[in-house]
Amino acid sequence: MDKGYETGQKPRDFLACLRDHVLLFDGAMGTMIYERGVYVNQCYDALNIQKPDLILGIHRDYADAGADVLTTNTFGANRFLLKKYGYEERTVEINRKGAELARQIAGDELFVAGSMGPPPDRMEPLGKLTAREIREAYHDQAEALIQGGADILILETFSDLGMICEIIREIKGTFPRVPLIGQMTVDKEGRTSLGSTPEIFASEIVRAGADVVGVNCSLGPSKMLEVAERIFRISPVPVSAMPNAGLPQRVDGRNIYFSSPEYFSEYTRRFVQVGVRIVGGCCGTTPDFIRSMRNALRSIQPRKSIQITSLPPQHDEDVDLIPTSKKSRMAEKISRGEFVTTVEIVPPQGPDPKKAVEQSRILFEAGVDAINIPDGPRALSRMASSYLSLIIQQETGGEAIQHFTCRDRNLLGMVGDFLGAYAAGIRNILIITGDPPKMGTFPDASAVFDVDSIGLTRVASILNHGRDLGGNVLKKATGFFIGVGANPGAINPEEEIRRLEEKRDAGAEYIMTQPVFDPEIFLTFMERIRHINLPVIAGIWPLVSVRNAEFMNNEVPGANVPDWVMERLKRTRSREEARETGLAIARETLKILKPHLQGAQISMPFGNVKYPLEVLKEVLS
Repeated sequence: MDKGYETGQKPRDFLACLRDHVLLFDGAMGTMIYERGVYVNQCYDALNIQKPDLILGIHRDYADAGADVLTTNTFGANRFLLKKYGYEERTVEINRKGAELARQIAGDELFVAGSMGPPPDRMEPLGKLTAREIREAYHDQAEALIQGGADILILETFSDLGMICEIIREIKGTFPRVPLIGQMTVDKEGRTSLGSTPEIFASEIVRAGADVVGVNCSLGPSKMLEVAERIFRISPVPVSAMPNAGLPQRVDGRNIYFSSPEYFSEYTRRFVQVGVRIVGGCCGTTPDFIRSMRNALRSIQPRKSIQITSLPPQHDEDVDLIPTSKKSRMAEKISRGEFVTTVEIVPPQGPDPKKAVEQSRILFEAGVDAINIPDGPRALSRMASSYLSLIIQQETGGEAIQHFTCRDRNLLGMVGDFLGAYAAGIRNILIITGDPPKMGTFPDASAVFDVDSIGLTRVASILNHGRDLGGNVLKKATGFFIGVGANPGAINPEEEIRRLEEKRDAGAEYIMTQPVFDPEIFLTFMERIRHINLPVIAGIWPLVSVRNAEFMNNEVPGANVPDWVMERLKRTRSREEARETGLAIARETLKILKPHLQGAQISMPFGNVKYPLEVLKEVLS
């Protein structure tokens, strides 16, 4: 019987949680044991009964790093492998103890996954093990793990498709209520050692009864991303991916992995963008990797999200709601169908706003409609966008677009900032989730992410409808012109479009995109979001050098400079020629896109106000 029947309690619903959140598993167990001075000629699984404090310490480190799921130290605790070390008769004890140790650290907050790896031999006809022996061995291991407190069972690093399917059918037939994950290990072409493609083995694993299908080990993040995407395209169940920390190199008799936690952080976002619902680490990964992956996930989804429900359509008749066309000069212009222009000014890293104010004055005099003020871009320490927006509006009489990110303040603080900003005269806002602190100069700073950009858009819309979050009627409604971000070059365009649809339904009134470097990709994206029916302001970044283009490609999330642009810049023979070429490319891009847009948002590389004016000279003339 499964754990739910034995205890009389309903097991926690792992699969329901998986539908709402991407879940983060822990990293390597063997790597951490080895780092603690236990050599590989010992039975690592037996440490559950020999050195339980060592295993508890590893689980605690992963829990502190932000893992949602702790995996038991039982990867090799099947009777076939334990027999090699003389522990065959203690199989049940080792597995039960392994689950109990993980459960001790997990408590009621985290899930425990019972780890089961492959046996040392293949199943008949390719090996000596019979299907009956396999079924009995893994039945016993699964039962012991469940008795010890495992919420989930995970079959990891299998290469024999027939074997893993045999085990899945046995476990799901006996413990149908326990979620089961089936993961294969593959080569760089995505095939198992017996030649099964991701499409084939994923289909068979799902048919056998697994609740989640995926891949782990062997590959680093880059190649595993390709495999995971192929699985996602055909899988009706959630997909998991747990890469190694790259490919190991042998140094002084040890396997050393050279991938960095930061590298894993970037690929965590990419895994989620292609549809993966479970991420984690395999060989070579440590709590530092999991901590970095957690920071990446926080920028995509709040770990402890606060649900913001949509406002009921009715409103109090005593509260006057502000129509979109009356919210700001920019909103009025867009409502009339006119083209708007904005320029981004990054807040200073010190307390002096004079340069930003003077640049704004020049831009307004040239005819620019609004100044776009980012909120802690790339998680760097800068003047708050709220203060700079207010100063620019007061000093110049022009309009600002104030960014609001979900990273730095809790929900109560953000509501207070909304009300204060509106009282101070801010009308145009852009709501984005925000870059995680790991990207910036304070990587250990905490990130809040009470809500994501969709939730924060609902908050602004609720205030615009004259209510607070408790549904109480305000004496005066706010009148924010609410903008949201979009990435036309997203790795997973379906997910990007789905989120845009949710942002529209949450109350968004216009869309501002990340920098566009490839008009073809952008126009394809515009066609796909036609049904969303919101005005689009496209981001244009004038590239002024090859180095500038490489920076965008490598260090700005979501930016993708196409090869033809890079080649055109590389053919230039001087800084001046590169700068003029980059400005020309930006003007050409804007000219192509303008008929499809409601506006353009021009970035200002290196704080030089001449660059955006060069790009906009035909529009403003």
